[in-house]
Amino acid sequence: MNARIPYVNLAGQHQPLREEILQAVGGVLDSGQFILGEETGRFEQEFAALCGVRHAIGVNSGTDALVLALRCLGIGPGDEVITAPNSYLASASCIALAGAIPRFADVRSDMNLDPAAVARAITPRTRAIIPVHLTGKPAAMPELLAVAQQHGLEVIEDAAQAVGAKLDGRPVGSWARIGCFSLHPLKNLNACGDGGVLVTDDDGVCERVKLLRNHGQPNRNDCLEFSMVSRLDSVQAAILRVKLRHLEQITVRRRANAEHYRRRLAGCARLRCPAEPRGEFCVYHTFVIQADKRDELARYLDEHGIGTAIHYPTPIHLMTVGRMLGHQPGDFPETERQAERILSLPIYPELTPAQLDQVADAILDFYRTN
Repeated sequence: MNARIPYVNLAGQHQPLREEILQAVGGVLDSGQFILGEETGRFEQEFAALCGVRHAIGVNSGTDALVLALRCLGIGPGDEVITAPNSYLASASCIALAGAIPRFADVRSDMNLDPAAVARAITPRTRAIIPVHLTGKPAAMPELLAVAQQHGLEVIEDAAQAVGAKLDGRPVGSWARIGCFSLHPLKNLNACGDGGVLVTDDDGVCERVKLLRNHGQPNRNDCLEFSMVSRLDSVQAAILRVKLRHLEQITVRRRANAEHYRRRLAGCARLRCPAEPRGEFCVYHTFVIQADKRDELARYLDEHGIGTAIHYPTPIHLMTVGRMLGHQPGDFPETERQAERILSLPIYPELTPAQLDQVADAILDFYRTN
């Protein structure tokens, strides 16, 4: 009998890095620099280089990065910001936390924002667009930026799931004025706790975000404006620097696993695997198939020892908060159609070819009899 394949395996991921991580954490303990210390500064420099930008600012979470980005651009009460309804809740909640109103536009078949739908959603109160690079797949940035420029809107990239992804050779996060990343334990580059980072080429944005993440204090004896505290601590930064050294290989393995699934499942007409068109470099935070009889398939896989997940079963506009914004079923048809069909398969780097075959074989077996 085959061993169970969990959907995620964080313990397995950390085992080969254990000694490197413990040594890095020990260095922070010896230094006594726990908040905005040397390790945080070095991580910020290395992350900026990864994204091909001038500045990276470490914060407490990907959500905080988005909130601070909106605040930095002066977006708040009375303003509207357009984002995707099929993302994780934080893509919209950050807008509300900044005091603005979340608005949604439907997505394309690839699960990313449809620029034409965004253009239709713009009102006189719209101030910004937050495209989400969902699943680690780049959104249509040239088209979205063209829409934004035509209407005089700001763009903030939600790259929470897409560290290392590229479009036409250009890293996500570097296309817009500001890019925001999550370093949550489930992300491809992951802290052992919460963390986030904001990237930009704009010197003014960098200085303002550094102020806003630290109570609005340029030093301990003054405060220029009241703000939150949201700092990436030195322990997490040290751990992230270890993992950053391995990120390229992590990405190689995820991409190879995705291609393995695509090759094995290519002949199955009952499901659709994520495609990777020319010019896209996807990093597969999740590998999301769109499948007939999704719920039955998920149960079958679970019964055969294979963990799966759904990202995300309820679109934001159909949650209670979405209804409070005036939404109802049918508002975003493509998003709602996908929500009934999407299923995330295990994709982490530690999976072996035999385990990938076990997953694929089980899926094909299900469709032979269902």
